[in-house]
Amino acid sequence: MKGIALPGWLRSFRVSSEAALVAGVALVLAILIVPLPGALLDAALALNITVSVLVLMVALLLTRPLDFQSFPQLLLITTLFRLGLNVATTRAILAEGHEGPQAAGDIIATFGRYLMGGDILVGMIVFAILLMVNHVVISKGAGRIAEVSARFHLDAMPGKQMAIDADLSAGTIDEKEAKRRRRELEEESGFHGAMDGAGKFVKGDAVAGLISTFINLLGGLAIGLGRHGMPFMEAVETYSILTVGDGLVGQIPALLVSVAAAIVVTKAVREEQADKLMAKELGGWKPLAVASGSALMLGLMPGMPLLPFLALAGATGAAAWWQRKAALAPPPEPEPEPGSPAEPPVAEALRMDMLRLELGYGLLVLASGEAPRLTEQIRGLRRAIAQEMGFVLPAVRIQDNLDLPPDTYVLRLKEIEVARGRLRPPMLLAISPEGPLPELPGERTEEPAFGLPALWIEERHREEALARGCTVVDCAGVLATHLTEVVRENMAELLSYAETQKLLEELPREQQKLVQELIPAQASIGLLQRLLQALLAERVSIRDLPTILEGLQEAMAGNLRSLPQILGVVRLRLARQISEAARGPGGYVPIVTLSPEWEVAFAEALAGPPEERQLAMEPAKLQSFLQRLRDVMDAQAALGESPVLLTSGTLRPHLRAVVERFRPSTVVLAQGELHPRVRVRALASI
Repeated sequence: MKGIALPGWLRSFRVSSEAALVAGVALVLAILIVPLPGALLDAALALNITVSVLVLMVALLLTRPLDFQSFPQLLLITTLFRLGLNVATTRAILAEGHEGPQAAGDIIATFGRYLMGGDILVGMIVFAILLMVNHVVISKGAGRIAEVSARFHLDAMPGKQMAIDADLSAGTIDEKEAKRRRRELEEESGFHGAMDGAGKFVKGDAVAGLISTFINLLGGLAIGLGRHGMPFMEAVETYSILTVGDGLVGQIPALLVSVAAAIVVTKAVREEQADKLMAKELGGWKPLAVASGSALMLGLMPGMPLLPFLALAGATGAAAWWQRKAALAPPPEPEPEPGSPAEPPVAEALRMDMLRLELGYGLLVLASGEAPRLTEQIRGLRRAIAQEMGFVLPAVRIQDNLDLPPDTYVLRLKEIEVARGRLRPPMLLAISPEGPLPELPGERTEEPAFGLPALWIEERHREEALARGCTVVDCAGVLATHLTEVVRENMAELLSYAETQKLLEELPREQQKLVQELIPAQASIGLLQRLLQALLAERVSIRDLPTILEGLQEAMAGNLRSLPQILGVVRLRLARQISEAARGPGGYVPIVTLSPEWEVAFAEALAGPPEERQLAMEPAKLQSFLQRLRDVMDAQAALGESPVLLTSGTLRPHLRAVVERFRPSTVVLAQGELHPRVRVRALASI
């Protein structure tokens, strides 16, 4: 048989889930107002029962509560649906109940007759018990469990967040996994909070069903006797059947949904379905054997029916024998290991930590315990580096090293030791930024990051040290400061190819067009990585990555291929940022200039083609320049200034390469890198 051809507009018609949800809620609201005929009322009641069974089955087969995140909203909608049906059935019972039990539909009449069983009093008592079970036991218990679960999850949320941050700082998880865990934690707390509120709907629904039952019975009797002149016993029988049937049709779905809510809020933390979990925990052979013996003893008691107890005893006994046999069976022999080691352990051994902090066993208290100050410091360092320099610092792996002295720590960059120091927990380090150390009881030492004179003191001397102008830092702060300086000195090495690619991917969508035009058509990611590393080596922030990419594009358009030339163009683009970073506390940029003689001397010492020029100055003359530079800079530092060395754009990369080896903290700027609007003060000339 051929199908019927449908018009094009009808074939393209689709009902989205949003439209269906809105239409369903609108229909529920319409039920509250518009009277329904018996056929539609039967269809709505059948839908209510079916949806309730579906919700219960989903709750039973859940692996974890968060797999049913829509349950609070679904609970609200189904409750509203049942309340609408209560109003509709009450309207039908009171308006048309005098016509007989079929006035409110076949479902209500069938449920009422089945429960009554010919005895009105027995039927009403059984119905009252069902109401009590739903209201007093299921609904009340589920609401209480939901309330306690929401409170406990809210109280535990800060601790779980700190655990996620600690794992992120320790390097056991990456940023993506940390975001996933934080999102899951937020969803979990929101879900249990919503379930706490949804429990009130379940409880209110049970109360509303109880009230509507009394209204249907008493109001129906009054209307049937007073308005329609029905005989008393006929009115009692008719309205009893309608009332009990309506109550059952409403309370059975409510009971199913209440049980589903109770199952969801009592779901264990383990991610396993309820049937598998119960079978695993109740299926031990010892409990089954005891249950079998108990059933057999009960069956042998005088007056007890032997057959059902004997069947239960046999079934549980057989299950106990089967489980004991499986438990006592010898475990399977492990497969012989191959002679050659497997590949995964070798690959795992080749992995390298970008940053690793190794602690002696006496310093492990800094990274563990109730208040791991060190992990908090490292987390703050990563955040500060990201905001200041524009890239996320790789995770710092914290590891104990029994080969180290108990009070010693080692900082490793790509498995190579770059710094080490000694700490004295729980003592404090008193540092004298200016002048000699005060006379305090303690152990004299040097601050590991800057080499300043310092003193290990006890906690009771803290206030005295502060009063004498010292800076007092705990052991975690000392280590974090040392780590900060090591990171700042080696930022260029920490920016990997993968991190560079990640920086490009995380740019805003409006900047992706520039990235697509530039990379890889004009420049490779490797070239961009070396450019960013060159900026970081001089502590220039790469946070303004779009401006850096625009400078790179400008250099590519000018056919510049050497890294120093490209770097010069990019630094000119970053003139405002560089000038702002060099500005001192007085609001101006303090500068030291080169005399014309030295400018000429360095220009004449440049040799080679323009793209690859090298500085070839006599060692004695170069040493004379460095000595003069050191004298001038030390003199200005004694006056409280931190000047920059100003030169021409051509000489800047070569002077920077020379100065970096002897005085790495000195900033070397080209004249074009000073923004026109920045204030400048010349302090001296070399």
